[in-house]
Amino acid sequence: MKNRPAYAITSVDSALLLASLLQQEGAMRVTDVAARLGVSVSTAHRLLGMLVYRDFAEQLPDRRYAPGPVLRRGAQQQASVTTLREVALPHLRRLVDAVGETANAMVLAGSDVRFVATVECDQILRVGDRTGRTLPAHLSSGGKAVLATLDDAQLAASFEPLDAATAARLDRELRTIRRRGFAVNDQETEAGLTAVGVAVPPAGGFTGAALSLAAPSARYSRGRLPVWASALAEAAGAIARDLSEGPSGEGKT
Repeated sequence: MKNRPAYAITSVDSALLLASLLQQEGAMRVTDVAARLGVSVSTAHRLLGMLVYRDFAEQLPDRRYAPGPVLRRGAQQQASVTTLREVALPHLRRLVDAVGETANAMVLAGSDVRFVATVECDQILRVGDRTGRTLPAHLSSGGKAVLATLDDAQLAASFEPLDAATAARLDRELRTIRRRGFAVNDQETEAGLTAVGVAVPPAGGFTGAALSLAAPSARYSRGRLPVWASALAEAAGAIARDLSEGPSGEGKT
């Protein structure tokens, strides 16, 4: 995981995060952008203006802002990602309340996973918001959990960039993940961070999603695994049920 630069330029960070959100989630109103970034409406409007100027965004007739030509070259399934985020957030909050650590939702994007939602815990030492960031799927807990659900043909693309030793290790690890139902990332992507992930069962036409709980390694112990894995599996199942019912509750009886 990349560390935040010591001399970060906040406006640049906000613009890049906004571009990422537009690509993942599709059209947004100025007020939506302000709320997501935690900035004023006027600041959100200026950021969008710069993205429009550089073709990262465009304004629609209904005054919302959508991904521009630059972002559309690599656009993802925006509607599905937006739905996943909306459905997952209440369950992530319940996970944080139950376990006391930061919870994430992510989607498989090629050989990476992209974080689409984070709910931080309130502990002083905690894992921060990962929304909009990517990690190699074969190293992250959620990514490995999703890879374990794929068949050999689907896995081939993920294995292709790996050297023989890494691919062999991953193959063994995926067999273990399939058997126990969860994956662990113990400081593989960032020193001092440990995460546990599970795949979200395919539902509502959506596949390739995962949840994770992430904590400082100093607060993690193997004894917590059963509790974390059970809480994650329960949340993943609930999200799958909600996705099957639709964002507005269609299909509920």
